[in-house]
Amino acid sequence: MELAHSLLLNEEALAQITEAKRPVFIFEWLRFLDKVLVAANKTDVKEKQKKLVEQLTGLISSSPGPPTRKLLAKNLAALYSIGDTFTVFQTLDKCNDIIRNKDDTAAYLPTKLAAVACVGAFYEKMGRMLGSAFPETVNNLLKSLKSAESQGRSEILMSLQKVLSGLGGAAASSHRDIYKNARSLLTDRSMAVRCAVAKCLLELQNEAVFMWTAELENIATLCFKALENSNYGVRVAVSKLLGTVMATALMPKQATVMRQNVKRATFDEVLELMATGFLRGGSGFLKSGGEMLKVGGSVNREVRVGVTQAYVVFVTTLGGQWLERSFATFLSHVLDLVSHPRATQTHVEAVYSRRCVSFILRATVGSLLGEKAQIAAAKEICQAIGKQMKAVEAVVNDTSGENKSGAADIAASQHVMVCALQELGSLVQSLNATASPLIQEASIGLLEIVTSVLLHPSMAARLAAAWCLRCVAVALPFQLTPFLDRCAERLNNLKTSPEAVSGYSFAMAALLGGVHQCPLGIPHAKGKMVVSIAEDLLRTAAQNSRLSLQRTQAGWLLLGALMTLGPSVVRYHLPKMLLLWRNVFPRSLKELEAEKARGDSFTWQVTLEGRAGALCAMRSFVAHCPELLTEDVIRKLMTPIECAMTMMSHIPSVMKAHGAHLKASAAMVRLRLYDILALLPPKTYEGSFNALLRELVAEFTLTDNSANTTTSLLRSLCHYDDSVLLGSWLQETDHKSIEDQLQPNSASGSGALEHDPSSIYLRIPAGEAVPGPLPLGVSVIDASVALFGVVFPHVSYKHRLQMLDHFAECVKQAKGVRQQAVQLNIFTAVLSALKGLAENKSTLGPEEVRKSALTLVMGPLDNPNPILRCAAGEALGRMAQVVGEATFIARMAQYSFDKLKSARDVVSRTGHSLALGCLHRYVGGIGSGQHLKTSVSILLALAQDGTSPEVQTWSLHSLALIVDSSGPMYRGYVEPTLSLVLTLLLTVPPSHTEVHQCLGRCLGAIITTVGPELQGNGATTSTIRSSCLVGCAITQDHSDSLVQAAAISCLQQLHMFAPRHVNLSSLVPSLCVHLCSSHLLLRRAAVACLRQLAQREAAEVCEYAMSLAKNAGDKESSSANVNPFAPGVSSRSDIHCRHQGVNITETGLEGLLFGMLDRETDRKLCSDIHDTLGHMLSSLAVEKLSHWLMLCKDVLAASSDMSTATLLSSGKDEEAEKKDEMDDDTMFTTLGEEDKSKPFVAPRWATRVFAADCLCRIINLCENADQAHFDLALARSAKLRNPTNDLLVLHLSDLIRMAFMAATDHSNQLRMAGLQALEDIIKKFASVPEPEFPGHVILEQYQANVGAALRPAFSQDTPSDIIAKACQVCSTWIGSGVVSDLNDLRRVHNLLVSSLDKVQAGKGSSSQLYRESATTMEKLAVLKAWAEVYVVAMNIKKEAESKPKRAIKNTDDDDDDYGTIDELPPDSLITLVQPELPTLSRLWLAALKDYALLTLPAEFSSQLPPDGGAFYTPETIDTARLHYRNSWAPILHAVALWLNSIGFTCSESTEAAAISGLQKRSTSVNLNQASGAVGSAKSLPEINKDRMHLILGVSIQFLCSPRPEEPIEHVTACLQALHTLLDSPYARVHIAEDQLIGVELLSVLHRLLLTWNPSSVQLLVTGVVQQIVRAAQDYLQEKRNTLRCMTILPTILFLIARILKDTAIKSADNQVPPPVSAALQGIKSIVTLSMAKTEAGVQKQWTALIRSTLACILEYSQPEDSVPTPDEVSMLTAIALFLWSASNEIIGVQSLQNGCMNRFKNALNSCDPWVQAKCYQLLLSVFQHSNRALSTPYIHSLAPIVVEKLKAVERNRPASNIELLAVQEGIKVLETLVALGEEQNRVQLLALLVPTLISYLLDENSFASASSASKDLHEFALQNLMHIGPLYPHAFKTVMGAAPELKVRLETAVRASQASKAKAAARQPAPAIHSAPTIKLKTSFF
Repeated sequence: MELAHSLLLNEEALAQITEAKRPVFIFEWLRFLDKVLVAANKTDVKEKQKKLVEQLTGLISSSPGPPTRKLLAKNLAALYSIGDTFTVFQTLDKCNDIIRNKDDTAAYLPTKLAAVACVGAFYEKMGRMLGSAFPETVNNLLKSLKSAESQGRSEILMSLQKVLSGLGGAAASSHRDIYKNARSLLTDRSMAVRCAVAKCLLELQNEAVFMWTAELENIATLCFKALENSNYGVRVAVSKLLGTVMATALMPKQATVMRQNVKRATFDEVLELMATGFLRGGSGFLKSGGEMLKVGGSVNREVRVGVTQAYVVFVTTLGGQWLERSFATFLSHVLDLVSHPRATQTHVEAVYSRRCVSFILRATVGSLLGEKAQIAAAKEICQAIGKQMKAVEAVVNDTSGENKSGAADIAASQHVMVCALQELGSLVQSLNATASPLIQEASIGLLEIVTSVLLHPSMAARLAAAWCLRCVAVALPFQLTPFLDRCAERLNNLKTSPEAVSGYSFAMAALLGGVHQCPLGIPHAKGKMVVSIAEDLLRTAAQNSRLSLQRTQAGWLLLGALMTLGPSVVRYHLPKMLLLWRNVFPRSLKELEAEKARGDSFTWQVTLEGRAGALCAMRSFVAHCPELLTEDVIRKLMTPIECAMTMMSHIPSVMKAHGAHLKASAAMVRLRLYDILALLPPKTYEGSFNALLRELVAEFTLTDNSANTTTSLLRSLCHYDDSVLLGSWLQETDHKSIEDQLQPNSASGSGALEHDPSSIYLRIPAGEAVPGPLPLGVSVIDASVALFGVVFPHVSYKHRLQMLDHFAECVKQAKGVRQQAVQLNIFTAVLSALKGLAENKSTLGPEEVRKSALTLVMGPLDNPNPILRCAAGEALGRMAQVVGEATFIARMAQYSFDKLKSARDVVSRTGHSLALGCLHRYVGGIGSGQHLKTSVSILLALAQDGTSPEVQTWSLHSLALIVDSSGPMYRGYVEPTLSLVLTLLLTVPPSHTEVHQCLGRCLGAIITTVGPELQGNGATTSTIRSSCLVGCAITQDHSDSLVQAAAISCLQQLHMFAPRHVNLSSLVPSLCVHLCSSHLLLRRAAVACLRQLAQREAAEVCEYAMSLAKNAGDKESSSANVNPFAPGVSSRSDIHCRHQGVNITETGLEGLLFGMLDRETDRKLCSDIHDTLGHMLSSLAVEKLSHWLMLCKDVLAASSDMSTATLLSSGKDEEAEKKDEMDDDTMFTTLGEEDKSKPFVAPRWATRVFAADCLCRIINLCENADQAHFDLALARSAKLRNPTNDLLVLHLSDLIRMAFMAATDHSNQLRMAGLQALEDIIKKFASVPEPEFPGHVILEQYQANVGAALRPAFSQDTPSDIIAKACQVCSTWIGSGVVSDLNDLRRVHNLLVSSLDKVQAGKGSSSQLYRESATTMEKLAVLKAWAEVYVVAMNIKKEAESKPKRAIKNTDDDDDDYGTIDELPPDSLITLVQPELPTLSRLWLAALKDYALLTLPAEFSSQLPPDGGAFYTPETIDTARLHYRNSWAPILHAVALWLNSIGFTCSESTEAAAISGLQKRSTSVNLNQASGAVGSAKSLPEINKDRMHLILGVSIQFLCSPRPEEPIEHVTACLQALHTLLDSPYARVHIAEDQLIGVELLSVLHRLLLTWNPSSVQLLVTGVVQQIVRAAQDYLQEKRNTLRCMTILPTILFLIARILKDTAIKSADNQVPPPVSAALQGIKSIVTLSMAKTEAGVQKQWTALIRSTLACILEYSQPEDSVPTPDEVSMLTAIALFLWSASNEIIGVQSLQNGCMNRFKNALNSCDPWVQAKCYQLLLSVFQHSNRALSTPYIHSLAPIVVEKLKAVERNRPASNIELLAVQEGIKVLETLVALGEEQNRVQLLALLVPTLISYLLDENSFASASSASKDLHEFALQNLMHIGPLYPHAFKTVMGAAPELKVRLETAVRASQASKAKAAARQPAPAIHSAPTIKLKTSFF
């Protein structure tokens, strides 16, 4: 091959190779030349031009194949345009001569076609340069066109197209000739010719004005005819012609209008013409109406589908702005189409027409309009619906019967309604949350209008309205619950209207079905509501026969819809459901028998509908709640199901009795029964197999069915690969939804909601916009076939044999069309059964079963119907797979070999060649190895049969299957196969596209087989590789999209195995062009290939794509023909693209892909685009940062306000404005041209969400790339060093702006993405300093933006998930430390405070829109955010405390104190959290308790509180778990911090008191639930113990086995929480005392250390371990101290006691010696030592020691005769110390008590007043002891003595100060006792005190003579009395009243006192009460 790479053809080398290889050599040379001519030096080319021309023109006559002649022509034209053009006319003449040649033989044809191709290429390249010769050329071509055969015709037409395109307007003189000659061929029998004519005429209409003026109608008629019996390719080409011509007629191009004064067609005329095609089809003009109705009367479906596509081309060509302006007219036109009686002659036709109209609307409104324009369109649609509905209501309410056509109007209106409502639903769903203005603007009244249609008389319209409501609710989930409530309410109010019952139940069912698309769900109670409504409907169904049917259907429909809510809801209603199901069917066989005789036809109809409904609800239950299907439940379900199966056999007799109109209801019951059985395990209904199989077989063999209905399942059981054999039947295209109408099986593509209302709540099958169940007749057969496949593997061999024989019999009996139908159904059933066998890994059965099956399958391999042949081949392969025996496989293969060797007819050859392919496909290379050689040789021979393209197609397809399945075993056959593939590629006419597609498939399979070997450099490998590349080049250059798609996947494989050999510089630009193809599969292939390339070589891919844009720019500026209508230039030529040739602008391939995301709806395609952009982003975003950020910014900047209607002010427009007199023509024209320059539509919300995600990815990529991205100083210096350096931090304002735009958008998904981006930005940039202002960070200047982005997220109507995300961002922002001013921080902080109020509102308070777990998510997010803020605040506080306090600096020291003024004071953040802490701590603990309960294993579920926790309800427990899992860790950390700071000293009661005011419906009830008794208040130690257990439990449970996907933050938070907790002494003691916990914790930590690598985790683990060890050490230390203490205590106590005895000696001056003071101090210290916490043994010992010490002291204080008198005061003080400090348990012993009391009695009776005074003082302290149990015995024993002593004073008044002191101290004791006493005893106590005090008063006479001490006593008594009176007024009066003499005495004393005060005020000494006693105890021990 290398020898072929030279400028001139290497003729020597050519001569040396074999004849067979020459064409490949020549093609390779031409390929080389094609690349080299463009790049070569002009002078080199001119030197060799003569020789080159000779060589090339010589090749013309060498019969070149199609690809060779195309390339040859291209090279010749290029050569002349680069070199000299002297000889061009000579060459042209040569070609003309060849074309004129009369030789018609097949051998001469290639030469002729080569000349034709050259002529076309010359004109295309050189155009007007050859102008002089063109009339002759055109005539020449037209002449030969008349006599040419089909291949010649299509190639001549293609050349003519090129001539026209090259000459433009210059060819005007020949336009009419070309038109006349070409138009007749538009109905040519060859499809390739029709396509070629359509393309040629499309080129012609650019300049030929007559085509869209005078000839307009004829063109339309021609196109309609061309569409009859057309294939997909022709429909696409003709619809493009028709649509474009119509658009041009409406809006001609400026240039042509200026040239000729033409009359333009009006909009109505154009639409009228289009409508004729839609409504009458092609032949309608020739026949009279009556005749037409006779001929099947229906519109030709191919014409209707073609015209539908033409409508889309028409609108797309005119552009989005035109559509926006003319939408109202256009809408009413298309809706009129579907209300026309001709469009709706039968039900199926009506559905087809509806589908077409829906397609027109979706393809135009859905892709051409921007979001704002779509909202306007939705308004228009609403108005249209409203108008229709008014008309319908008028007819319904018209009782006079004047309106005769009323019924017909209603029938027509239903179809209009369906189309309008479906489009409205699709629009709203695609707009998503952006559609909210539609709901919120009352003037539109969308909801009212749609809901009004729920009362439409037609079921189809009601269902469409329900569907539309579902779309609205899914787009705007906050409407879901209100809608449900509204429908429920209306349903209750309008119970008596059949339409209302039906319509509103449809709506509710649809809404329930939409819940699964709304992540936040609906409140749990709605389930209960639905059940009660449904029950009510079923209960009342029998009450009113007018409503029976509707109520029955509605009730079951609602219950079926309820099941879609899943097990969490259904679980609660299951018992009721089982009961309802049981009651619908008879209880016993006897009842079933009896039932047959009863009832009329109406009751039977209601009964059957009810049972069908019940079975449908069961199916929904089984499908949506598999978790609830226990054996018991299945057993209960089987009772009604078995009854239904038995009932099936009774139905025929019932129908005989009551008429055939029950047929549909009976079929519905069968359908539902088959559906549910297919979902249950077959074992459960084994007993009924026989009866069931009889039904199933009768169903699909059409036994009782006169119609020839066929199943639709064969498609899904065939392989997608086989589409090449079956054409568009399997292929996916952009037009699939309407192309389906043309497929062979029954009612194909006629899916509609009204065929099965239950589909309104089921999940929509992937790829469908609206659920479209097929008509009942087809659905039943489908269901029977599917169930047959499920049951067959479980049936005995005997029955299998019977059935297979019966199938053969059925086929034999049927004839003609019916036989085909029966065969199709039987084959589908057999395939379904074989598939079931393979899935169950079971075998087919013994020999006779196989034989029967084989006979059945082999027959149709010779059937003329290709679908049956395909199915037979597939069945054969599946059989081989199931039998799996070599001999059987050999027998099957041999049979086909023999057939193929002998057969000559196309049918057998195709069928049996496919059989070989399928055998290999299912048995694989190993199983079929021995047949490989024979198979390959036979298929290679068949593939060369040039007479039959069909045989070639089937044999090549089988060959590809064999290559694929044989793998490496095929290696030996690669060379011959490859050479055949190349030969065929070079010779087969391009019009045989299927052959080329199969060749492409073979090529791909070969590349895969050779695999990595392709990288090698050996000779054979090189040859194989270059052959593959040549093959790829040929297929790549083919005109058919599917062949090009095959070429792309071949190159993709090659690139995978040998990337160096794939030339990206040519591949990438071609892929970019394909991205705008109108063929879905080609776009898919191009994107899939780009995805793979971008994974490895993103930079190169982008570069080559940009080169395309550059070249295009050069070409466009240089090309003379700037014609916006030329195909391949403007958006007008193609649905998908603005300029076909070039679509890449300065945004590069990335921009193009972003644009595609807005237009594409295919899921696979979009996912590949996402991946491709992702790969490109990963590789390039960091290097080309500005470019990627601009891309994202441009996409995000298209916020929903940007309207497509705003014209870009281009220069052209301004000029146009100057001409005020401008007419309509020019106005429209400028619009058309301006269309090119502006983007299609503003990016849609889904694309914007993707852009926001890209933004986050870019930030992450930069983080991994270079630190300078996050350092402003570094970034600036890098930028100075090298201006090309692009760093993220320099774009911060853009990042913030993008995040802000996204976070404040309409779309909820976009808000989420925006908040996520904002959080990422804050996290990454929070600590980046601002170089110009030291001490500040760069994010500070964006405070306002962040606040503004967050505020809307906290508004009233924000969904929970967004609030949760926003809380997260708030806590990140507050915790980031960016903001230094508290007031600024408050703005964001207030948002959190407001959320906290919401959390406290308790569970049932807010009006709920979403599932309860949404509230859980929101509340936990708030608590988590607060927890994070608190953690940060505490850390700041801790740091501030740990810093040394700074001295106040001098003012001159100012410079380095910069910025401290702004710095946060150390407690600032904590001051924001502090006020909320009491609430927060309680809520945090509650959340942790919930989490702990929720993490219990399933077997403990009975321990969960029955009515949920603080923040979750039991119904939503499963979803709630996830939310707790996300938020527990920060909360745990916060709780640990709180406990450590104040928590252990704070009991729950004080907290509750602190916040009881805030609590409305107290959650605190829930907070204690788990602990059992709510009433019992726990003591603080118990509470603390519970808290410790909670925290340790949660931590250990988590750390035991953190899931690998668990975020590392959770692990670190948990460890930090433990560390913090163990900082508190309480926790340390707790963990040290309970050693089990400590050990458990250590072992868990050890495991964590081994399994988690990050160093941060390991450090934390070691920190916690340190804490635990330290706690244990401290505890041990203390324990040891205690033990030591107990060893020496006895000695110490003995010493103290002895010292007291020896030194406490009474002295004259009452002084206390120092040893005594020390001894007393010692007693106090020892007795107050806390030994309470020590263990029992130590405590016992301790008690004994204390008691014996006290006993010693009591003994020592006993006065003895021999020794000096002990000091009673010191001894009493020691005793009081014991009483005061030791607990009652220790010293409350009787003997000690008596001893103590005796000592006090002695002291009271002492003759020493000092001892008495001190005794009173000590007694006072004992009486006041807080422990009443201790003080009471002493009061009882000693108080009487005190009273006696004090009464005696009256007789023996004090003579000295000391005696006075004693009395005063005594009175104090008595007063204290009065105060201590209870209210009811107050009078008795005062009766002791008051007389005593009065007795101390002196009368006036004795007062003068009394001693000073006596006078002081009088004063003291009087003052005390004056004090007591007001204190206890009531009791005082009582006492005084009882004794009048006391009263007199008191009054006298008071008067005397006042008199003396007045006299001697100056001399009066200070009252004695204030004079302190002169003698004091030196040491006070209290």
